[in-house]
Amino acid sequence: MDLGLTGARVIVTGGASNIGRGIVHGFAREGARVLLADRDAAQAARVHAEAVEAGATEVREVIGDLTAEGAGDRVVADAVDAWGGVDVLVNNCGWSVPGFLTEQTDRALWQRTIETNLYTAIDATQAVLGPMTGQSAGAIVFISSDAAFGAVRQGIYGTTKAGLIALARTTAREQGRHGIRANVVCPGLVLPDEGGVGADSLWAAGRDAIFNPDQVEYVTRQTPLRRLTTPEDVAAAVVWLASPTAARQVTGQVVAVGGGSSMP
Repeated sequence: MDLGLTGARVIVTGGASNIGRGIVHGFAREGARVLLADRDAAQAARVHAEAVEAGATEVREVIGDLTAEGAGDRVVADAVDAWGGVDVLVNNCGWSVPGFLTEQTDRALWQRTIETNLYTAIDATQAVLGPMTGQSAGAIVFISSDAAFGAVRQGIYGTTKAGLIALARTTAREQGRHGIRANVVCPGLVLPDEGGVGADSLWAAGRDAIFNPDQVEYVTRQTPLRRLTTPEDVAAAVVWLASPTAARQVTGQVVAVGGGSSMP
């Protein structure tokens, strides 16, 4: 099925590692134009080359800290200046340090988690609404998480991811009259592929630093399909929701992509 994304103008925040990298690859395979925004220049360059090889019409990079004031405007302005508009925004930028709520009492940790996961999405969404309203069309996909529905060792992180669902649904209700759709994808646990993360990624210290083998086995046993989610699984859902043909009448929805680990 033709998803109508050939030549589409797509922004993916946090597009250089793991899930973001998979999403960039997904749009590249559809022949889209992709702008990946990330702070890791070396990893972004690697994904840039991969996306071109996968079939992207054009790939751009905006390197910088997306939590900085005005970052969303700068990213969107780069796409608008180059392509005249934006068809799809994927708010994927995220960061997490698992830990029990009773132990995560460091306010600096709270602040970084909230700014990375929630503030960047608010910022980029507000920045893109003007161009999308002007063209009377657009799709925004927010990458939330199973943790948004409550998960052990994910209290602070899950709180920010639940906020994304509210933001997406508010955007859908307010902006639908302008032809703008907003939806959410909630992945289960996604372990990065080899070469799928850069030096600045939360996974850079190795998988065991985030989820050790016993924890991964536990998550897998609790998942109805008994398998972990891959970046490609998430990308397939994002590309579908971004499609102006396949998902033309889909907005304000939450799609769990975790093998049944959550069923919102």
